[in-house]
Amino acid sequence: MPSIIDLINASADMVTTSSCSGRVSVFLEGTKSYNGEVKIGGKGQGGKWLYVTHDREKVIGWLDELKSKSEFSFELSGKEIPTEKVTGSIRYILYKYEPFILHVKCRDFQAASKLYNTAMSCGFRESGIGSNNLVAIRINIKLDVPLGYLDETSGTLKFFVTPEYVSVLDSLSLSKFDENTRKMQALYDRIEKELINCAPDVNSKVNIMPIETKEERRERKKREGMERQRQLKSPQNVL
Repeated sequence: MPSIIDLINASADMVTTSSCSGRVSVFLEGTKSYNGEVKIGGKGQGGKWLYVTHDREKVIGWLDELKSKSEFSFELSGKEIPTEKVTGSIRYILYKYEPFILHVKCRDFQAASKLYNTAMSCGFRESGIGSNNLVAIRINIKLDVPLGYLDETSGTLKFFVTPEYVSVLDSLSLSKFDENTRKMQALYDRIEKELINCAPDVNSKVNIMPIETKEERRERKKREGMERQRQLKSPQNVL
């Protein structure tokens, strides 16, 4: 598929600032208990990306690759977490599919509005316009599923799902990759047609007035004033 980034950057009114084409990742949360407080999410304090790919073809088989390279030992028993281990500080293993996201800086609000409306019409319903005419183009087709947790006493990644369940998640991610690609292509086509190669509307009734200089405005006001005086002195205005 042609690059939507190159397409947008070919415009004089828009420039991309950051993007992600879509990815599958497996993330181990960081330490949540820090200075006596429990933090939700745990991306800091030792959080670790166990696996990341933007390539659809590398989704299947990630678990075997991870087991062969990881510093942790694995246990895929599919057993539930023991009750005594379910605390606010438990570090979960999270499986994620995250779709296409793009940030575009626009010349002005008019350009930002056009891009936003185009994205919304293509199904990117999570899009928005931020400060400085920065448009975020997003779609909500993500997955976010806990797979297991880190047993910190043994340094073991313990999965409470089975390998068969992981295969189901992988199949779902492949479907989402395909949907993501279709949405990106639709957005590319619409931007190319409506924002890049659009012809001016010759039937538009909006007249764009030229910008006056101070001297031109002064002369126009003078002429308008003289015309009003002439009309007041005309016979039809004399009682």
